[in-house]
Amino acid sequence: MNNSFFDKKLMSEAVKASFVKLNPKVQWGNPVMFVTWLGAVVVTLITVRLMISGHTFGFELQIALWLWFTVLFANFSEALAEGRGKAQAESLRNARSNSVARVLKNGKESSLHAQDLRKGDIVVCESGDVIPGDGEVIEGIATVDESAITGESAPVIRESGGDRSAVTGGTRVISDKILVRITADPGQSFLDRMISLVEGAKRQKTPNEIALGILLIALTVVFLFGVTTLKYFAEYSAKAANQDLSNIVTVPVLIALLVCLIPTTIGGLLSAIGISGMDRLVRKNVIAKSGRAVEAAGDIDVLMLDKTGTITLGNRMASAFYPADGVSEQMLAEASQLASLSDETPEGRSIVVLAKQKFALRAEKLEPHLAEFVPFTAQTRMSGVNIKTDNGVRALRKGAGDAIEKYVAGLDGKYPESVRQAAENVARKGGTPLVVCEGNKVLGVIYLKDIVKGGIRERFAELRKMGIRTVMVTGDNPLTAAAIAAEAGVDDYIAQATPETKLSRIREEQGRGHLVAMTGDGTNDAPALAQADVGVAMNTGTQAAREAGNMVDLDSNPTKLIEIVETGKQLLMTRGALTTFSVANDVAKYFAIIPAMFAGLYAVSGGHGPLAKLNVMGLHSAQSAVLSAVIFNALIIILLVPLALRGVEYRAMGANAILKRNILNYGVGGLIAPFIGIKVIDLIIVALGVVS
Repeated sequence: MNNSFFDKKLMSEAVKASFVKLNPKVQWGNPVMFVTWLGAVVVTLITVRLMISGHTFGFELQIALWLWFTVLFANFSEALAEGRGKAQAESLRNARSNSVARVLKNGKESSLHAQDLRKGDIVVCESGDVIPGDGEVIEGIATVDESAITGESAPVIRESGGDRSAVTGGTRVISDKILVRITADPGQSFLDRMISLVEGAKRQKTPNEIALGILLIALTVVFLFGVTTLKYFAEYSAKAANQDLSNIVTVPVLIALLVCLIPTTIGGLLSAIGISGMDRLVRKNVIAKSGRAVEAAGDIDVLMLDKTGTITLGNRMASAFYPADGVSEQMLAEASQLASLSDETPEGRSIVVLAKQKFALRAEKLEPHLAEFVPFTAQTRMSGVNIKTDNGVRALRKGAGDAIEKYVAGLDGKYPESVRQAAENVARKGGTPLVVCEGNKVLGVIYLKDIVKGGIRERFAELRKMGIRTVMVTGDNPLTAAAIAAEAGVDDYIAQATPETKLSRIREEQGRGHLVAMTGDGTNDAPALAQADVGVAMNTGTQAAREAGNMVDLDSNPTKLIEIVETGKQLLMTRGALTTFSVANDVAKYFAIIPAMFAGLYAVSGGHGPLAKLNVMGLHSAQSAVLSAVIFNALIIILLVPLALRGVEYRAMGANAILKRNILNYGVGGLIAPFIGIKVIDLIIVALGVVS
């Protein structure tokens, strides 16, 4: 889709929606703009009455038109933000499955429309089938094309019983056969949630938005009383000065003054800021279950990040062999290669490749029928092979140091101190040591190197500038964890992490008043994801993880947590910047209009009175001052729409620095802009003869 703000179709739809939103039921949802809408209605009625009675009505008509433009421009900003989401939602609808599902019940298959599936139904999906709804693989393994949802062309593996069991409706099975248990009723799938999110149909106001809305209402009420009482003060002053101000302080003028003084700028853009903030997150392929989660991401000050795949590349590679005393490096390499032949992990393959590169070892003499491969298990924490020879069985094992030590001890062997020292040295370098043994004899250590992602240290430095502390979570031993943490530049780390330690650490940080964000994909991550203020579950993860988190990353990229926090920060920065600009704007308009309106009060011999000295802008007349201010007030909204939709430029800064930047750029800018803008408009309308 075209993301440009100036896409013709998008603009035309937004213009139409601007008029539809003039419905008072819609306007009531935004109290500041509802007051403006009421003002436009009242001035319009007064203008019609003047027309019918034969009085001049040009000035009142212009005020009425610009008040309507103010409301329309505010509607346009919201409609444009919603329109961008609806355009994206249209492409998502095309991905939604309308296929016929093969439902399995009591061992028999039957056909059912995808929209009629219910939570708990079991469906069969084979090569070429579109997965009819969100679910969890309960049997089988298959490759799945998720490009319709994530945009990623490479197929992914989905299998039962692991942390990669979740599937999304609308994706296509490429190979093999799986049984899927449907986990969402119609209208409740992740795709449906995403469509609702980007359309803004179910967007609820966040706590900060509600608080700001209350503040804007309070300011509006204050100015409403102020402008209402201004008429009585003006009449009293005019009577005391023996002057007539009835043609200056009219109801249309007071309404125009009220609209100019209440925070219409931020009031008109507030909804668009919130919608576009959600939209930016959706464009990163992240589903947020509520706007509260997006906003919370902007307030996060502690990030808990998994080491593997987030801080490091994830594929540890064998880089060296460290033999034990009395063992040659080639002997260790040969044993390591044989123990890794059935290991299909990247680490296992890299061991085979390293032995081949260094010593041209190919395991050509190994007869498959004489080999019994021992798979890795969580209980033994090692793998290997038993090879039958003329002299008996060669039992080769590789695994964690403590697991091998326990295994060797069970065979009455000894664990050499030199091997222990070599393993510690590898850990200190940030690598992972794998110890290799043959029977009860320890042969040495394989150095698996964990590669820290390029640029990650700089990203963490930026987060630190923003006052965000990073905590690396890893299952590695403390020495390895400390080395990786130092290389990556994180502020803290949790070694040998378990679900309980993660949950405990989150509660501990929250107990100190911090807001915590973390990622996870497994069922064992669900408690921590639910506890975290921002829990980002991977789309490839289990259903339990996806339900526990308040965000789901469709790309299943743990690194994206950093981008999510930056998006939340940008949302808050944009809202804060435009609020600062709006309030400063109102202050400036007050000092621009009031002196011009009462320049003739207490005047001597028809000249200028004392308040004329405050008319530093030299506005032509009271009418031109009011009309210029109303025009500026309407135009500034439309000029700020691109900024509200795009967001202010994101920079990694602390809260104090952001506050100073807002005050300098948007506070001072908000004070200066009205003086310049109103003066220019005043010169133009006087030159055109719009006012006398």
